[in-house]
Amino acid sequence: MFDQNEIYEQVLFKSLGPFTQLKSASLVAAGTHNQGIRLDSSEGIFFLKLNFDHEKNILLKEAEGLEILRKSTFLKVPQTYGSGRVGDYNYLLSEFIPSGRYQLDYWENLGIGLAHLHLTHSKEFGFENDNYIASLTQKNLHSDSWVDFFIEQRLEPLLGKAYFDKLIPLEFLKKFKAIYSKMESIFPNEKPSLLHGDLWSGNVISNSSGQPCLIDPAIYFGHREMDLAFSRLFGGFDSRFYDSYESILPLEPGFEARIGVYNLYPLLVHLNLFGSAYLPGIERTINRFVR
Repeated sequence: MFDQNEIYEQVLFKSLGPFTQLKSASLVAAGTHNQGIRLDSSEGIFFLKLNFDHEKNILLKEAEGLEILRKSTFLKVPQTYGSGRVGDYNYLLSEFIPSGRYQLDYWENLGIGLAHLHLTHSKEFGFENDNYIASLTQKNLHSDSWVDFFIEQRLEPLLGKAYFDKLIPLEFLKKFKAIYSKMESIFPNEKPSLLHGDLWSGNVISNSSGQPCLIDPAIYFGHREMDLAFSRLFGGFDSRFYDSYESILPLEPGFEARIGVYNLYPLLVHLNLFGSAYLPGIERTINRFVR
């Protein structure tokens, strides 16, 4: 059984080599699944994410996502140094990002940076392998149809899980599925874009220079409006972010009416993770499209 310092020392050893010495460690964040720890070492300051999830590659997939993001946008993305497993813990060691006050062009740079990310295209929707959103598996089988991908790889797995776990009744399950036949007429036809995949305000932080930094991705190639809709779900993004994004990549008319449909996915994620408090938001969207 490892004590905490022994875990930290093992992570530093595996990630940076045998001569890295731990000086101190302090907890900086704690959530439902993860702990965030600042490690001060002989090689500098690092950020360590630890969790106890049974999925042994969950933080490895996050590290891969960060690496791909860093190659695909000028926005700051933390450097990663190692990921794997120590004892019963999954770990991800990355660059420590000291926080700073927003600079005047913070929101404009975030919007332009996201547009730049979305200009990275693929021939198909999906990704080369499955990954995770929070602690849930995210299926990424390739498809040349956004509607098929969205239904089969995003909605159906989580809808089925919610029904199995008795979070939704059979009657609503059937009503939910009735929206599928309407989706061809809802979504505009666009190329698959590289997405952050979990773009809420908690996953964008300000670095020491006061510029935006992207963390905790759930990447795949999808419809670019998914990221923008997700950013609207819990708020926290200034209007300058959306204006600057559209100055590079204008949205097709009717986006406001589509937001709720895109957000069926993150709401299903939250329903499965946190319970029935998120069901009314799903019901409102379904009731708007299915009579």
